[in-house]
Amino acid sequence: MLDASERRHREVAELISAIDAPLVTCEAVIAEACYLLRGLKGAASAVLENVDSGNFLVPYRITGRAVRVAKLMKKYADRPMDFADACLVDMASELESCRILTLDGDFRFYRWGRNKAFDLVIEP
Repeated sequence: MLDASERRHREVAELISAIDAPLVTCEAVIAEACYLLRGLKGAASAVLENVDSGNFLVPYRITGRAVRVAKLMKKYADRPMDFADACLVDMASELESCRILTLDGDFRFYRWGRNKAFDLVIEP
């Protein structure tokens, strides 16, 4: 959304602009986004401003769920699943929501709940 050099920037930016609700995420994704965008001036601040303004909601907490997250990372070690992805999969189970906006193709393979597929908002 913030990186204009991203191949699918325009498509993602238009999609996000059309969504009339906050995006729900987790702190691991916020941290990963800030890290990946560190070379893009102002991007980390923009991510944090979106959290502060309520555009990104962060209801998920790792406390009490770390064992589940570790199990997911072990289950999908062949991909390998990173911490942020594991938190998103666990968050889907916790919130009982399968819709996800990502360009990460691994979410075609990841399952939440009891082996439920994700509903990808955009095809990676």
